[in-house]
Formats: sequence, C-alpha cells, structure tokens
Amino acid sequence: MNAANYRSFADDWERRATIRTRPRRLLEDDTKFIFPLCRQPLVLTATFLEHCPQWRDFVLVQSFYKFINDVVIFETEIVDKTARNIAKNRFSPAFPLACRYDAMTVMVDEDYHALVALDFLQQAVKMTGIEPLDLPGQIELSRALPAAQAQVPAHLHDAVELICVAIAENTVTHDVAAFSRDDSVKSSIRGLMADHLFDEGRHARFWTQLVHIYWQSASPEDRDSIAQALPIFLAYYLTNDLQKSFDLHLIEHLDISADTRLALRNEIEALAFPITHQHPLIGNIMGLLQHSGVLQTASVAQALSDYLPVSGGLA
Repeated sequence: MNAANYRSFADDWERRATIRTRPRRLLEDDTKFIFPLCRQPLVLTATFLEHCPQWRDFVLVQSFYKFINDVVIFETEIVDKTARNIAKNRFSPAFPLACRYDAMTVMVDEDYHALVALDFLQQAVKMTGIEPLDLPGQIELSRALPAAQAQVPAHLHDAVELICVAIAENTVTHDVAAFSRDDSVKSSIRGLMADHLFDEGRHARFWTQLVHIYWQSASPEDRDSIAQALPIFLAYYLTNDLQKSFDLHLIEHLDISADTRLALRNEIEALAFPITHQHPLIGNIMGLLQHSGVLQTASVAQALSDYLPVSGGLA
C-alpha cells in the first residue's frame, strides 16, 4: 500500500462511531464483579484467599479505578497527541489529507472513550462509597515510547512514535476484547468495553495502514535504526512492574495482620511474566508488524528474533 491507495474510514465513522450511536451506560448495582478476577492476581493468591477474602471487592474496585486511569492516560496523553500531530500536519513524515481527517476522528473517539471512562469512575465511587487511592501517573507506554525514541536519531522520533502507538492500539484492541467477553463482570462495563472495541478495531486498521505507508517510504538505514529500538520498546511496554507496584500499594491499604501483609507482598513479588514469544500479546504485536510490512525487513526480524516462534514469523 502507498499513500495513493489509502482507504479512509470517514463514512464508516459517520455511521457507526460510538460517540454518534451509543447512549450513556449506567452502572448496575448487582452481584456481578466490577473488574474481572482473572485480571487481578492479588485476589487469587493463596494468602489472600485464606486470610483476607473479605477485601476482595475493595481490591477489585481499586483495580477498576486503575484501569479507568490507565485508559484516560493512554487515550488523552499519548494516542490523542500522536493523532493530533498527524491531523494538524505536524508529523514527519507528513500524511495525505484523507489520513489527517481520519486522525482527527481518532482524536474525537479517544477523548470520548476517556470521558465515558471518567463517567464510570464517578458512578462507581457513588455506588460503592470507595474513593480511589492515589493512582499511577504513568502507564507502561509512557515509559516505553521515550525509551525507544532514545535509541534512534531525532529525525526518526516521530516514526518510532507512530509504530509504537500502532502496536499499543492493536494490543489494546486484544485486551479490551477479552474484557468485553467476561460474563462475570457487570453488563454495563462489558458494554463499555464492547463500545470501546467497536471503535478500536477501526483505529487498529488506521494505524496499520499508516505504518505500512511510512515503512514503504523509509530508507534502509532508517528501517535498520528503528529495528534496534523495537526490542527496547517491547521490554518496557510488556513489563508488569507498574501493575506490581500498584498491587503492593493496595496491600498497604488493607486492614490485615503484619504477617498476612508480608505474605501477600512476597506472593506478588514472586509473580513473573517472562517476555518471550509465549507472552499473550506477542502474537498480536507480531501480527501488526507483519501486516504493516515491518516484519518482512531482515533487520527487524533479526532484532525481534527472541519474540518469534522457533518456526519463524515471516511466512
């Protein structure tokens, strides 16, 4: 694909974007979870189940607040910034007007997702009476993006940002899809996730197209420079350090014995999620790099060889 073959989704956005088609969703006061148990390892530890299961709902509510906070940071501080610069022709490389128009719709969608997320946070506080603890000021992408950009010359910072945001948007789509299918969670929250997914599928295709357009025009030298930045990005992006820090912070706010607190800390510290080709998001990331043409570049395949299955990823 080159810029002349770019397929705009403007008409689809006009007909189907959730900001145009979805009513406000209201949080139900029922017995279903506000956050999936499987996404909060703390409540599944042996120590928690044996010694403080009464704190489960508090932990899940706080985990929901963190999720909302992460969404707001991701949508308004990172994706919005990249899309805005593309839309306003402040990005290098510059993209055609059709791409820039679509980037503007991405901005609108992402800010709307953040607005809806904050609405749910307010509803949850009112319903549960549980105020949010201090929430992280960063997400993994906040650290991963500058770490990757630091590996390349300044003229490639925008290109690295484009590729990293494209990776993040594609993995968010995967993550949100899993959340939306969890029947243990309140219907309104699954609906929120389904709405988000509806827009993110369109966004994922948009970013894939833009990466494809850029990569076709990039020089071999620039491609090779970017290749060396991608493993750095993945190492920061796929870490669970921020989640672990949040869980340790949560433990400090539980009214439990010192022995139980220490045991919980030890169990959380022991959790390990190795970043290999078996990581649940790696397949999704490699799919994006494959479909956009990036992974077909030899230097990229070599740089990411640790993340590819033994059989390779260039078929």
